[in-house]
Amino acid sequence: MPPDSVVSPLQLDPDLTVLAENDLATALSENELKELAEKKEKPATPLQDSLRRLRRDKRAMASVGVIGFLVLLAIFGPFIYQHIGGPYDSALNGTISPQVYHSYYHQELDRQDEGPSAQYWLGTDDLGRDLLARLMQGLLISISIAVLVEVVDIALGILIGVLAGFHGGWIDQVLARFTDIIFAFPGLLFIILVAGIFGAWADTHLSSIPIIGANGNARLLLVSLALAFVAWPLMARYVRGQTLQLKEQQFIEAARTAGTSDTRIILRHIVPNLFSIVVVAATLNMVNTIVAEAGISLLGLGVQTPGSSIGLMISQAQNLVSSHPWEILLPAGVLAIIVLCFSFFGDGL
Repeated sequence: MPPDSVVSPLQLDPDLTVLAENDLATALSENELKELAEKKEKPATPLQDSLRRLRRDKRAMASVGVIGFLVLLAIFGPFIYQHIGGPYDSALNGTISPQVYHSYYHQELDRQDEGPSAQYWLGTDDLGRDLLARLMQGLLISISIAVLVEVVDIALGILIGVLAGFHGGWIDQVLARFTDIIFAFPGLLFIILVAGIFGAWADTHLSSIPIIGANGNARLLLVSLALAFVAWPLMARYVRGQTLQLKEQQFIEAARTAGTSDTRIILRHIVPNLFSIVVVAATLNMVNTIVAEAGISLLGLGVQTPGSSIGLMISQAQNLVSSHPWEILLPAGVLAIIVLCFSFFGDGL
């Protein structure tokens, strides 16, 4: 038989071929097999890409844990803390209920500016109120405002950004100019004007609404809407830019060729692919929202006493830095932790 026609033993015996394939599979490590399997899978979605990047970033994952702990503390902490027994209250000449003692608005004027103790775990403020209870309530208010603002921010940003980027033409021009006008107006100045002009109206007309108007929180909704109004133009810009890129992709052209309606293309193909940029923008904007709310409350235009927020606690303790530093270090430290964690989380995405 000529040299160029030599037949391999594997070709002569099919059983040898099976054995060789089994040996190859055995020789491959588990990681290599996983890589081969991943290559056969469908391309990752933007959500999967973002989550994969997040899992690989240890700093971002640690930030997720801290944020989760703070959220749980804000939601469930006050309920648990209120059911821990309270001490003797000389003002009432007897013991008081734990729910009242550990509330964020209860005052004991004979126990002002106390340090941490078994009764007051983080001490008291200048009016004898429990600092831990006020810190948890302030954390809840600040997070609630940030979440409410981002819901409005994402809804308006996606709606206007997608319409402008997908349809183009005069729709894009009108929406873009409207967005530019709002974006050019100083956001903090607008919030201060709204809170200053309509704050008294909110205290009068919203104070009877449960939760929203209870215990000095009447301005909560007003501040949230003002913050959302100045936040959505930036989100709309991000969404518009991403939509302009997506609508030129081949899968969008294929959907149009197949006769798919614009509404279906937007809902099925455009919006899902906006996940990454929307989440990152919303995460970073939550930092700005929490800081802005703290600044508004610091100026006395946000949540009013006996309510509590991070900014209000800093405002009330700013004159006690030298004598009782823990009263301002606690809320300021929590604010710094929130800002850092949300920033790391956004970078991880």
